[in-house]
Amino acid sequence: MRAIGIVLAGGNNHRMKELSQKRAIAAMPIAGSYRSIDFVLSNMSNSHIQKVAVFTQYNARSLNNHLSSSKWWDFGRKQGGLSVFTPAVTADNSSWYRGTADAIYQNLDYLKNSHEPYVIIASGDCVYKMDYNKLLEYHIAKKADITVVCRDMEDGKSVERYGTVRMNEESRIEEFEEKPIMAKSQTISCGIYVIRRRQLIELIEKCAEEDRYDFVKDILIRYKNLKRIYGYKLRTYWRNIASVEDYFNTNMDFLKPDIRRYFFQEFPDIYSKVDDLPPAKYNPGAKVKNSLISSGCIVNGSVEDSVVFKSAYIGNNCVIKNSIILNDVYIGDNTVIENCIVESRDTFPANSRYIGEDGIKIVIEKNMRYTF
Repeated sequence: MRAIGIVLAGGNNHRMKELSQKRAIAAMPIAGSYRSIDFVLSNMSNSHIQKVAVFTQYNARSLNNHLSSSKWWDFGRKQGGLSVFTPAVTADNSSWYRGTADAIYQNLDYLKNSHEPYVIIASGDCVYKMDYNKLLEYHIAKKADITVVCRDMEDGKSVERYGTVRMNEESRIEEFEEKPIMAKSQTISCGIYVIRRRQLIELIEKCAEEDRYDFVKDILIRYKNLKRIYGYKLRTYWRNIASVEDYFNTNMDFLKPDIRRYFFQEFPDIYSKVDDLPPAKYNPGAKVKNSLISSGCIVNGSVEDSVVFKSAYIGNNCVIKNSIILNDVYIGDNTVIENCIVESRDTFPANSRYIGEDGIKIVIEKNMRYTF
């Protein structure tokens, strides 16, 4: 493909509450075996983008470890490959990334040393499938300066935390509002853009000269009347991991047969780093209904309408309902967990009880197995 990929994965989101205290949003576990960044990386690999850069910053240890090898997504190893960039102190700069445009500016040499004519920019916190080749073909056909992937949200659904757009009959964007108080449109930006590489370099350098740091506010909105900016409608499944409720509902979507089939069985595939773990083990007395149980788990109790991530242990007579159990959790006998998200590496003593009465409850318990 005649494009390189840039994945913006350095941000933090306070709406994720305690879940973002130990990991970046792009590293959030999804559907039992994946991280949220796996979806954009798989899309780029399936679109034959061989050269990809990931910009990480906030709480990046586990994310950087996840990205330690490009082989899981089969990026070109002789040409291109996967590069991970974190903020670095240089003779010219000692700042963290101050925004999405600044993140690109601090790594501008990567763009200048590339030869592909186009750049696909995408965030690392969205769950979706997309062929970027079709996006690029649309971009070229429209003779656009920038193309923004958009999606129509259901009527009545709150869109105030997204960037909203209004397009004319030719799909050219006429209005772009970032997180408006009162949205005028139900069409949102999905945080995916295509732009010619040399033009991106020019716009980013212009932003740096004027001390502007945000790609949306300082390029898309500022230049909407000066550049040909078009919208490309995405009509398939798309979710943004932007809050605890979004995260919970995204995982619960994978309990629906059509969503599960779309991501797990229909071509193209979604790839992830593979851990060498045995298959899940169900001991006598275990009861599992409409749930995802990941590799390395041992189940003795009852699990219903839940997603259980890798290496979790569920004791005898436990009842897990409508919950997400993250990696390496030990749940003692006779424990009841309902309407909860259980943080990874937690330890629950026997006879514990956790129920989310007013919405989803985040449960964090001290891991007694690692306190010596």
